[in-house]
Amino acid sequence: MNEPVIVGVDGSPSAFAAVDTAADEAHLRGVPLRIVHAFGNRPSRMPGVTPPPEMTGRGLAGLVHGVPSEAERRAHDRVPGLEVTRSVVSGEPLEVLTIESRSAALAVVGSRGLNSFSSLLLGSTAVHLAAHGHCPLMVVRGRPSPTGPVLLAVDGSEAGEAAVAFAFAEAALHGAPLVAMHVWNTRNERALDDPLDPLHVVTDVSRIEEAQRRLLDGTLARHRAARPDVVVEPRLVRSRIRSALLTASGDARLVVVGARGRGGFQGLLLGSVSQALLHHADCPVIVVRGRH
Repeated sequence: MNEPVIVGVDGSPSAFAAVDTAADEAHLRGVPLRIVHAFGNRPSRMPGVTPPPEMTGRGLAGLVHGVPSEAERRAHDRVPGLEVTRSVVSGEPLEVLTIESRSAALAVVGSRGLNSFSSLLLGSTAVHLAAHGHCPLMVVRGRPSPTGPVLLAVDGSEAGEAAVAFAFAEAALHGAPLVAMHVWNTRNERALDDPLDPLHVVTDVSRIEEAQRRLLDGTLARHRAARPDVVVEPRLVRSRIRSALLTASGDARLVVVGARGRGGFQGLLLGSVSQALLHHADCPVIVVRGRH
């Protein structure tokens, strides 16, 4: 399948930065880039394909040849020869991107925007798109290390298996090493700070650590066999999960995480770790949902 990479644009600096990253991702995959620009805020659940009545010739021409045209020029400057198409749609941007994601290999958005994108990481837009989109979502944020590894958050859950496969593929595309980090604790966060805590004393930490190591190695084994070209560093860390991953993101080119991992509430489509990374990581974050 030749599914494109799609990027949501609204004219903001963050969105244009996302165009650069999306163009790179499309080039690495050998697929087209589709620029998605939505305008208006229709109450219907399904965005239309025609402009609202008040959009006459001049206004519509500005929408079609303004931001989308600038984004296309930027993509071609970034990757000469890249196949680029535009999708200019009347509708609420979140709904438009969700629908566009049905036929995409990857959706890319910036971390800050204008108008309807302005609350991307301040409200529920990115969280909703990561939870309900039909393809992996990349939020371009932070200052990624161009020579850093792809950082994979491993939790050993069935739901997280899709994120593991995606991270291996992404590392292969970038020619980058993969750091597969599994963060664990005794579910008693106080014990990490107080070695005299009773629950810390009676817990056989070494047995728990060995079980977590087996979980990490078992999760990676099949993918390492399928992708022998990817250099993998398994990293087992005893710490608070969110803080450990956020710290590690400072040295990474991007982070890959599942939408909802082990221990999440039944029916919850996006976990707290994924949300924390979307809001605070120091590099782009890709959220991958398993197939349901």
